[in-house]
Amino acid sequence: MDTLIAALDAALGADAVLTGDAIQERYQSPWTRLGAPLAVLRPVSTQAVAQILRLASAAGVAVVPWGGRTGLVDGCLADGALALSLDRMTAIETIDPIAGTMTVQAGCVLQTACEAASAHDLLLPLDLGARGSATIGGTIATNAGGNRVLRYGMMRDMVLGLEAVLADGTVIQAMSPLIKNNAGYDLKQLFIGSEGTLGVVTRAVLRLRPAPVSQDTAILGVERFSALPQLLRRLERDLGGALSAFEVMWAGFHDLVTTPPARGRPPLAERYPFYVLVESLGGDVAADAARFEAALAAALGDDEIADAAIARSKGQREAMWALRDDVAQTARDGPVIAFDISLPISAMEAYVAAVQADLAARWPTLGPPAVFGHLGDGNLHLIVRLADATPAIRRAVEDIVYGPLRALDGSISAEHGVGLQKRAFLHLSRGPAEIALMRRLKQALDPGAVLNPGKVLPPAPTLDGDQP
Repeated sequence: MDTLIAALDAALGADAVLTGDAIQERYQSPWTRLGAPLAVLRPVSTQAVAQILRLASAAGVAVVPWGGRTGLVDGCLADGALALSLDRMTAIETIDPIAGTMTVQAGCVLQTACEAASAHDLLLPLDLGARGSATIGGTIATNAGGNRVLRYGMMRDMVLGLEAVLADGTVIQAMSPLIKNNAGYDLKQLFIGSEGTLGVVTRAVLRLRPAPVSQDTAILGVERFSALPQLLRRLERDLGGALSAFEVMWAGFHDLVTTPPARGRPPLAERYPFYVLVESLGGDVAADAARFEAALAAALGDDEIADAAIARSKGQREAMWALRDDVAQTARDGPVIAFDISLPISAMEAYVAAVQADLAARWPTLGPPAVFGHLGDGNLHLIVRLADATPAIRRAVEDIVYGPLRALDGSISAEHGVGLQKRAFLHLSRGPAEIALMRRLKQALDPGAVLNPGKVLPPAPTLDGDQP
């Protein structure tokens, strides 16, 4: 191992190979486990990444790619492996205002990329709570979703091209900036959402959109869940496609983020079972505001909503979003598990009620889970308090949350990925033939299991056919 570290040090240069205490001093994360890597490698170019992977593959040593280290499924866990951090590959290489594209290195922080696009009156639509630390490469590797999927899609829909390095050091240049390109297989799709198990994304061409001129935001109080799908369809119709966010908070989550020690305060005078944060992005300030208020007034008149608070300033809008983003409040009273699932909207109410009942029956003193999510795209987040952070209790909670999803055509992962935490439940969302094909892809692109081993795919079935 010393020989490999010495070779990496010689190949990468000063400050590019960190070991021992230097790792702990620079890399920590309150939300995700990083483990104890052999070293953290900090390349500055695609060629350096290729060198790393060639050397690691020859030595049979695992490599775990690191982006912003904001994931919640142990995808960055690097015990006994080389951690490959792209935090020195942060360049925004070009922005083409005519084509509406950005070429960027994978280590660039999402917020930095968004601000660079904004300077050209363009919008990089991806928006999520970790915007200040998540990286472009990480959001590609996990196919991140966020708050605007309803209108702009997942990260996959924003990637026109990318560059990735395979386990053997081969550089795949799929950097076409074209929207239409049906010349053979669309190889970039192999790497989007693969969580660093098939290749390391090093650069990307992203699709930008015109920056909105108007931004209308409100928090709505809703008395019954059955009104939410009706409200969603109304706003999609009445706002003419401008609806960009439809975020639902169950009352329990709303209480956590609007009472001390949280800094937020209730935007509505009364307490409701559900709160909806809605936002519309458009091109005409006066006309869009009038249309937004008219749509809410119609919803109020039809009893789809009980009350509404409309943001009248940038500060009020930011305060509303701060409520939705203040997820840290859910962990203030002890250990929690954060779940990220998706299922049809028609099944959500009964599913949440069943999960709440099962958790209460098992641990009656812990209180209900905090529930919120991007209801417009079927994504729910449940944050469950734990009686104790033991593996047995964690597994019991996971069985309650994930167990019903197969029958509901749901998914164990809407946007966070599978990582290490969810791999045992992959069969609830993917069939045997799908998982077998995933294994064949992994074997073809990374036969030595060098790239992020143990993540996404569960251990292969045993010889007698038993599923581990």
